[in-house]
Amino acid sequence: MARQPPPPSVHAAILLFLLSLSGAIKIPMDPSIQNELSQPPTITKQSVKDHIVDPRDNILIECEAKGNPAPSFHWTRNSRFFNIAKDPRVSMRRKSGTLVIDFRSGGRPEEYEGEYQCFARNKFGTALSNRIRLQVSKSPLWPKENLDPVVVQEGAPLTLQCNPPPGLPSPVIFWMSSSMEPITQDKRVSQGHNGDLYFSNVMLQDMQTDYSCNARFHFTHTIQQKNAFTLKVLTNNPYNDSSLRNHPDMYSARGVAERTPSFMYPQGTASSQMVLRGTDLLLECIASGVPTPDIAWYKKGGDLPSDKAKFENFNKALRITNVSEEDSGEYFCLASNKMGSIRHTISVRVKAAPYWLDEPKNLILAPGEDGRLVCRANGNPKPTVQWMVNGEPLQSAPPNPNREVAGDTIIFRDTQISSRAVYQCNTSNEHGYLLANAFVSVLDVPPRMLSPRNQLIRVILYNRTRLDCPFFGSPIPTLRWFKNGQGSNLDGGNYHVYENGSLEIKMIRKEDQGIYTCVATNILGKAENQVRLEVKDPTRIYRMPEDQVAKRGTTVQLECRVKHDPSLKLMVSWLKDDEPLYIGNRMKKEDDSLTIFGVAERDQGSYTCVASTELDQDLAKAYLTVLADQATPTNRLAALPKGRPDRPRDLELTDLAERSVRLTWIPGDDNNSPITDYVVQFEEDQFQPGVWHDHSKFPGSVNSAILQLSPYVNYQFRVIAINEVGSSHPSLPSERYRTSGAPPESNPADVKGEGTRKNNMEITWTPMNATSAFGPNLRYIVKWRRRETRETWNNATVWGSRYVVGQTPVYVPYEIRVQAENDFGKGPEPDTVIGYSGEDYPRAAPTDVKIRVLNSTAISLQWNRVYPDTVQGQLREYRAYYWRESSLLKNLWVSQKRQQASFPGDRPRGVVSRLFPYSNYKLEMVVVNGRGDGPRSETKEFTTPEGVPSAPRRFRVRQPNLETINLEWDHPEHPNGILIGYTLKYVAFNGTKLGKQIVENFSPNQTKFTMQRADPVSRYRFTLSARTQVGSGEAVTEESPAPPNEATPTAAYTNNQADIATQGWFIGLMCAIALLVLILLIVCFIKRSRGGKYPVREKKDVPLGPEDPKEEDGSFDYSDEDNKPLQGSQTSLDGTIKQQESDDSLVDYGEGGEGQFNEDGSFIGQYTVKKDKEETEGNESSEATSPVNAIYSLA
Repeated sequence: MARQPPPPSVHAAILLFLLSLSGAIKIPMDPSIQNELSQPPTITKQSVKDHIVDPRDNILIECEAKGNPAPSFHWTRNSRFFNIAKDPRVSMRRKSGTLVIDFRSGGRPEEYEGEYQCFARNKFGTALSNRIRLQVSKSPLWPKENLDPVVVQEGAPLTLQCNPPPGLPSPVIFWMSSSMEPITQDKRVSQGHNGDLYFSNVMLQDMQTDYSCNARFHFTHTIQQKNAFTLKVLTNNPYNDSSLRNHPDMYSARGVAERTPSFMYPQGTASSQMVLRGTDLLLECIASGVPTPDIAWYKKGGDLPSDKAKFENFNKALRITNVSEEDSGEYFCLASNKMGSIRHTISVRVKAAPYWLDEPKNLILAPGEDGRLVCRANGNPKPTVQWMVNGEPLQSAPPNPNREVAGDTIIFRDTQISSRAVYQCNTSNEHGYLLANAFVSVLDVPPRMLSPRNQLIRVILYNRTRLDCPFFGSPIPTLRWFKNGQGSNLDGGNYHVYENGSLEIKMIRKEDQGIYTCVATNILGKAENQVRLEVKDPTRIYRMPEDQVAKRGTTVQLECRVKHDPSLKLMVSWLKDDEPLYIGNRMKKEDDSLTIFGVAERDQGSYTCVASTELDQDLAKAYLTVLADQATPTNRLAALPKGRPDRPRDLELTDLAERSVRLTWIPGDDNNSPITDYVVQFEEDQFQPGVWHDHSKFPGSVNSAILQLSPYVNYQFRVIAINEVGSSHPSLPSERYRTSGAPPESNPADVKGEGTRKNNMEITWTPMNATSAFGPNLRYIVKWRRRETRETWNNATVWGSRYVVGQTPVYVPYEIRVQAENDFGKGPEPDTVIGYSGEDYPRAAPTDVKIRVLNSTAISLQWNRVYPDTVQGQLREYRAYYWRESSLLKNLWVSQKRQQASFPGDRPRGVVSRLFPYSNYKLEMVVVNGRGDGPRSETKEFTTPEGVPSAPRRFRVRQPNLETINLEWDHPEHPNGILIGYTLKYVAFNGTKLGKQIVENFSPNQTKFTMQRADPVSRYRFTLSARTQVGSGEAVTEESPAPPNEATPTAAYTNNQADIATQGWFIGLMCAIALLVLILLIVCFIKRSRGGKYPVREKKDVPLGPEDPKEEDGSFDYSDEDNKPLQGSQTSLDGTIKQQESDDSLVDYGEGGEGQFNEDGSFIGQYTVKKDKEETEGNESSEATSPVNAIYSLA
């Protein structure tokens, strides 16, 4: 029974599925990789399709190609093999396919004209050049002819025909006299595009010269000259008075009859013209008439494209550059003078040679991957597509079960090494062709790193940075990042991994410093590279320069103190008025300041301190004002009182014009601070009455300005003055001034087309304000049409800022235009914006979802993408919904909360990370567009392997006494597998000294441990982690409590205040203090009782200076510099001297009150006070008397 072919719908489904495939590998530009990989040939250089050569030179037909191995070359001529070896004139350049045809030994270049094609071949395929049409340039001589004199009546039209000989390429035509003087051309006399010379009307002065047509040939650089025309003009006025040439009515003055215009070229009232897309369209109208007619150009049903249209030859020619389909239609030229007018209509049809929509690109795949080649072109007529492989038609090539042709697309499934070839796409119509080569290469390459190894990256704290890790491999490797050689894959949170392998750290912290390792893996192996990241402190100016007001001739210092990372080199520079500051001999620049000596008026301005390192910089600015008044203080805060300026007054409008007006005002008082700026505001009473808008800003030195105005606005102005203190109150408004209206000169901005429902499209824009309306009844002409169909435009007139198009298909592109219009006319032709109708929920789910477990916390996903027409909107992302179904550990409750992972864009693979180890998971995939989620895929189940556990919970360290330490902990919150035990590491430390680390291993059920201390002084640091078969998990660290003698003094006092009186050290301290006090009292008593010959009565009112301790009578004061007690001071227990409030009391030597030295308190106390005062007046410093000195003085 014969097998029935599948229905067309099946073919369409397969096609759409495979069209969505990508995954082609891009070969990096690294020369080492380029040279190592095998590659089919690629044409890199070739001659143009129409190759015109100079017959005097050797012929060169270029063809260059690359490939690995290097390709060989051969040629065809007129579709037949061109045997180069048989022609001695023809050779091929070494390592190239370029043909060289040498005529030095004779030969005719015309014999080699024809169509050439180059073939570049190696063992992986054959690439083709374009079909190169070789032609030899020709510059034929002008045929000899005798020209009779041309006789014409003055005022009549005249055409002098050139008829140049046909050349290749066409020659450049210009007219000259036989004496090689150029013919003056103007509106009346001009050369047409065909080379003829046209006289709209002949005047008597035209016969003063002869006329010769000249042809310049490009390649031969020769000029051929035609025999000259002799012109005879018959006239009713034989006098050629030159003064009549500029006469306002020159023709009637010479007796020439006036005539209505008529066309000299083209003939008749209508003609047609065909032009190719992308070329220039040249329309020409030359008319006769008296007076000389003016030419104007128009397009029926629209305006001329202002951005592409330009007028030439005194408006007789219209050139439209880079023609597109929109330029087709009917154009007409209007020739007019005061006698009348005529018009000629030219119907323009735009055709198109093929042009690319999707040019096929080289396809590099890994074994077993799928791919496609697309060759999509457009043209008018619609071009046909022909596929070839290695230069042969695809139909005659050996069958390939892994290859399927679907029109302009070739689909490859499960490619193998044998699938390598070069494919050619030839698309053509009657106007031309396009030929493109695209090879299919299948590579099997283990991962390779492309960047230098062990790079150092330095970055500023809190900045964002990206670590690059370019790699290559086939199949495309999976890339993962690790920090410091351990931990899980870095992705999520503060990290983001891009598809190209770069790791982005969103905000750098100190703990991010370290060594980062990127690992690329595919089925053939793995490769890794390391990047060392150093985090530096930012550069900051913590003491900035301040604004200053200085008087002329003084010194000013601007501070600039900087804090920066000490490992970076700091540079501090200064700018003045945003330009580099020249440090002259009046300035001194230090690390933290800038000093200006002898300030002058030229020093006034803004000063900017720039502190920079090789990684960052910081700026701080201050303004220096220099005043000539010598009495003005340098501190701005101490200057004369300043205030905001008074409001300007007496506003006046003069020089009233259509689009401008002059505004004049009288400034108010500046209140001791010069006015720096004036702000002119306006208010209009149509769109936003009562709302003031800024119009312009002017320097404080002006009080009159010309304001540019918009049409149809009823203006009212006011002025605000500004100084360094602030802004004045606004002035009183000026009188109103209304400008005349005009059509809008712009269109609304931010035009958008978006669907709010699945069957509509809302067109919105930013409405124009009063200054852009230019006239009353501002409205908007909204146009739209389907983009693909090129249907006629739909339109609506809207007064608001939105319009909703209903009953639209789901998510199709529309061309949108919004044009402003008022009662004076329409605005300029608007730009075309692409919008989309509303989206609907996707109709299909990803299929063939495959899961590969990468490690205990991550999986790799791969899926078949949905057909584009099932997305029904813009594909935002593929999304995986997954949840933890259960743990492989018995009796462990788990949360089944659904989580999601997003994969933006149209991609077929992704990675889900941050999973729980040793768990059962379920997963579903959806496709997401702007409307929401599509249907869910088939539910997939997977199991994560065992991992390392989390840290043990509630780790507690207690010290009941000085001999033992108790440790307790709870099981980890996430075992992530079967626990096989705990590992405890501890080490003794005393200050900076560390002991030997001790390791203890416990069973999984043990959660307590008691340790015997080796000594009562050292502390201990404990690190505890749980273990599974995979390894140790996250550790938790605690330290033992500090012993009591390391507690703070305040705490010690609080805890022991009840027992301090019973402490032995305290009793001994108190006894020592009592003994010292007793000794001091004895010394003081003895010194007071041995007054001797102290002159109490004679000198009680005369103070003794320290420089004269002896009296004239030989008496001596026992209180000498060595032994005398300190005035007003007391020696503390630690030997320091404490200053007291009173300088004249001996009570300070003891702890009691006044009068402890005698029982009645009468004589000794009084005498002592007086003696102390007399001894110490004028002597403010003395030395403490130690107990040793006191005993020595007793001797």
